[in-house]
Amino acid sequence: MWNTPPEHPLRRLFTGITEHAFITSLGVADPPLVDYLSDLLSRFLHIDGVFRLRDGHGRPIQELAVMAMEAEKLPPEGRTRREYHRHIGDFALYWSGLFPEQVNRIQHRPSKDHLVSFAVLGKRSYRIASECEAERFPEEAQVLRRLGDEFELCAVGLQEVRKEWDELARHPLPNGTIVR
Repeated sequence: MWNTPPEHPLRRLFTGITEHAFITSLGVADPPLVDYLSDLLSRFLHIDGVFRLRDGHGRPIQELAVMAMEAEKLPPEGRTRREYHRHIGDFALYWSGLFPEQVNRIQHRPSKDHLVSFAVLGKRSYRIASECEAERFPEEAQVLRRLGDEFELCAVGLQEVRKEWDELARHPLPNGTIVR
């Protein structure tokens, strides 16, 4: 899986925009939460990060409902179940926050996701992930629990992040670069 190095300019951009959106637009000053969401944006920068879960034939799973069905087949304990549910929560939050119009389109066409609430499934998955191996990953478990509890707020925060991206795309940076 491709991951953006911590020193990469896009990673710094995501961190700055996410901090700004959450603090100024929502009044949320929660560094661990903002760091997690900035990291999520970096992990999902490449399509392989968005669709990293695979079916039994090695094909990317593209539907949230199928991801959830696959996660339910996993043993109740262990890192794999935790990572599956964490990814389901991330996937649901990413689409709900950054591309809510796409979620709306998905839910108005015949597919397994037609009747799935991204928010309900995302919240549930974050809660499950927060409980799996919580003693080994206490800081992340706390953030995942907060993401489950505050899913809608985080989705609104990511909508603010997208507005800032759109604004950057319309206006050049001081060095003349246009972000697209």
